[in-house]
Amino acid sequence: MHVGSETGRLRSVLLHRPGAEIERMTPNGAGHALYSDIISRPVAEAEYALFSGVLERWAKVYYVEDILSDLLKDAALRRYIVEESCDMDNCGDEVVEQLLSMKPEQLAKVLVEGYEDASWSGEGGTDDRGDDSSRYLLKPLYNLFFTRDASSTLFDRVLINSMSFEVRERETLIYEAIFKHYFSVQTLNAMLWDRDAHTEGGDVQVAAENLLCIGRGIRTNTKGIKYLAQTFGKERDSFHILVQELPKSPESFIHLDMVFTFLGRHRCMVFEPMLRKTGIFAGRDTTLITVEGGRLSYHKFPNIIKGLEALGWEMEPVVCGGSDPWVQLREQWHSGANFFALDDCRVVGYRRNTRTLEALDKAGFAILNAEDVVGGRVNMEDYARFAVAFPASELPRAGGGARCMTMPIWRESVETNN
Repeated sequence: MHVGSETGRLRSVLLHRPGAEIERMTPNGAGHALYSDIISRPVAEAEYALFSGVLERWAKVYYVEDILSDLLKDAALRRYIVEESCDMDNCGDEVVEQLLSMKPEQLAKVLVEGYEDASWSGEGGTDDRGDDSSRYLLKPLYNLFFTRDASSTLFDRVLINSMSFEVRERETLIYEAIFKHYFSVQTLNAMLWDRDAHTEGGDVQVAAENLLCIGRGIRTNTKGIKYLAQTFGKERDSFHILVQELPKSPESFIHLDMVFTFLGRHRCMVFEPMLRKTGIFAGRDTTLITVEGGRLSYHKFPNIIKGLEALGWEMEPVVCGGSDPWVQLREQWHSGANFFALDDCRVVGYRRNTRTLEALDKAGFAILNAEDVVGGRVNMEDYARFAVAFPASELPRAGGGARCMTMPIWRESVETNN
């Protein structure tokens, strides 16, 4: 297991296909589930199939439910996961025993999709809130297909992220089991260092072996960043974290990868107001934290590109939404800056963000259709630079893009690719 950059050639990745859990909400419950709207499961599944199909053409793909089903064959681990899950969702001992009686494959589905109270009827107007507070004894994990957020591969370890919202806390239990017991990798957790420290994977980007780019906002806080600085700083002669302050609202700015992602070693996708520090980004700090000899120093920069330049990185930005400020806002809202790199300047992202794709085309990226890639009509290896575009009318409503839906396990080092 190793991820030493955002753009080294991808060799393996962890995904979760969205299933029944994404339709187990009503309009009233969507906000609680951290969605901007309810979504159509059949359409979302079809969109996701093209996305995952592209990745399967490129790398080894692991799926959460397959691994979880395998792990649940171990009686001791099954009991631990069930008891901890029920403790988090305040289930009784009777529910614990009901879950433990299930076969591993069935239990894996229930842990993700939720466990309905057999006595629930919804009659008499008692459940008109339309949330999961009474219908599901074990709550659905609505956001599990965003495999990036609850865990992050940082170099040769996995950060189990300390989620900021209760609705996502139980995801970390599944990922911790997967990485400890299936991949046998060492895990880290900021909350074991300080209960108030929070990190989420959408905010954490591995630029190089000695550099992280991190967003600080509603999901990742100062204590979480300090934990990462101290953890990796003490292991290296010099270690850097470039921190971009994010707005606390609206929800489209929850993570750094909603406004900034690496496309290649010297190319990135950016939301222009973040660079110019205009509008909602006016006054938002960009700070470089350097750890040398155990001592932390702090330096302010005009923006994240200038911070990278100070570290010797030449970075040429491509602007999300193109040149029109209104289109920039529209396409950022639907994850127009959220690209996932398969390799240096070989990326995948949403097709709906047409002006962003036009900007990539002008920057020399071949725009490929996911249908052609999955169908075998186009070979990605034939292109030095490309952006595979897949259809997305429903998936963006859940509040994330291609990077959010991927958890890289192994990338080749940059040196290997040179």
